Amino acid sequence: MKVVVSIGGSVLVPEPGADRVAEHAAVVEDLVADGCRVGAVVGGGGVAREYISAARDLGANEIELDQLGIDVTRLNARLLIAALGEDSVTAPAADYEDAREALRRGGISVMGGVAPAQTTDAVGAALAEYVDADLLVYATSVPGVYSDDPNEAADATKYDELSATELVDVIAGLEMNAGASAPVDLLAAKIIQRSGMRTIVLDGTDPDRISRAVRHGDHDGTDVIPAGVGEEPTYWADDEQ
Repeated sequence: MKVVVSIGGSVLVPEPGADRVAEHAAVVEDLVADGCRVGAVVGGGGVAREYISAARDLGANEIELDQLGIDVTRLNARLLIAALGEDSVTAPAADYEDAREALRRGGISVMGGVAPAQTTDAVGAALAEYVDADLLVYATSVPGVYSDDPNEAADATKYDELSATELVDVIAGLEMNAGASAPVDLLAAKIIQRSGMRTIVLDGTDPDRISRAVRHGDHDGTDVIPAGVGEEPTYWADDEQ
């Protein structure tokens, strides 16, 4: 099974420290050791936002700010690589071709951002499409996809299941509301729709949730089921107890 896991920077590195990074690395290593090929895409999180805010105050333009954010995502990716075994990758993949080659060679690749005006949400979806992954997992700081920002709206409804088209509609609605926070951005949602990629959006602050979702489809997040892929996925380890 090939799976791409997009790990938010605020999930992997909520603050400088090793413990959370090591826990996520252990889950990735366990999956790879058991025969799963894993592409990990790491976001920038709060650190990136702090740098971008400071650079904006200093007069940097939007492309410069995007590039700064990419640099931070690659630093976070290097933290994850540092926690992986010595036989793993040695540096973040610079593009999708490098990531696919790393998956082919060793069963694992790690990426940060790749281009201005493109979030790591979109990078994760694009990588999953490029390598023809079986599953895309977004490990976010919220329990799934909601009708509104659950941190701001007490009546926000969590979706247990969405079609890819419904995901696009929900995210588009959230992005039109100033200040609303979406767990996946609109470009990523459209790539998921285009590619027919089965996707799970979940709370990844406990990395064991990622493992259970990949192995068994056991999660409390949101299943995104594109048209034509069938209602019941065949999980890589669904025969394990």
